[in-house]
Amino acid sequence: MKKTLLAFALTALAIGAAQADDTLAKLKASGSISLGVRDSSALSYTLGNDKYVGFHTEMAERIIGDLSKQVGKKLDIKYTLVTSQNRIPLVQNGTVDLECGSTTNNLARQKDVDFAYTTYVEVVRMAVRANAGIKSIKDLNGRTVATTTGTTSVQTLRKNERAQGIDFKEVYGKDHADSFLLLESGRADAFVMDGSILAANISKAKNPADFKIVGEELSVEPIACMVRKDDAAFLKAVDDSIARQIKDGSLAKLYDKWFMQPIPPAGRALNMPATEATKAAWANPNNKPMEDYAKK
Repeated sequence: MKKTLLAFALTALAIGAAQADDTLAKLKASGSISLGVRDSSALSYTLGNDKYVGFHTEMAERIIGDLSKQVGKKLDIKYTLVTSQNRIPLVQNGTVDLECGSTTNNLARQKDVDFAYTTYVEVVRMAVRANAGIKSIKDLNGRTVATTTGTTSVQTLRKNERAQGIDFKEVYGKDHADSFLLLESGRADAFVMDGSILAANISKAKNPADFKIVGEELSVEPIACMVRKDDAAFLKAVDDSIARQIKDGSLAKLYDKWFMQPIPPAGRALNMPATEATKAAWANPNNKPMEDYAKK
């Protein structure tokens, strides 16, 4: 009897260990998947009451539909809210199986996680009050600039500060909504972040016309979903679904829905046509880091 129990325990441990390295096996065994989502990104955001929407959120739901077919059962989706600070650790430790927020693929992060095909290429710029007289990063000298903790925009801001020889004070929001609030309340003169995130937060402002996006492109960054590192089978399954959505045209239609049509909660359109860089990423699916874009 003891040998039987020991054998059962060892078998269970072996299965658990295998699933720790095999996300598809984990999903099949549990019948559910943890999807990492954001609360105030343009690509993934909340409407409240645990309802999450957006271009990447809906794309991920379609990925999960394809994963369900692969594992042979409908997967229940557990929406897991992540932040700029904790998103990578939560993917690493298995709390999140698939993160589809607004994460930049770069070489540093590739050491910790794997990135699926790029589905959006972002441009970092700055949002200011329409009457602030700020048109370029040079106009930020002596000003207060907001950005979000844990994002690549922090490094972009510092690099441009050194390159331009200007001096400004940095303040940090805990998330994108908090960073925009710093601008909206007058505690910051500018908010530096992904253009889509700036546009989304402006669209939700009480008076959107009070704000505008200005200045030069500070950085061009490929945005992609994250999965746990070194799980080639799961990464391929995610990439295959993205490739399928690109090929059948559904990803482009989804982009139009979330960037060119009125969206909740305010019912305003972001009016952001897909850039040539985004279209190029769709035409030749890849997971190149932002450093490759900087070489061009």
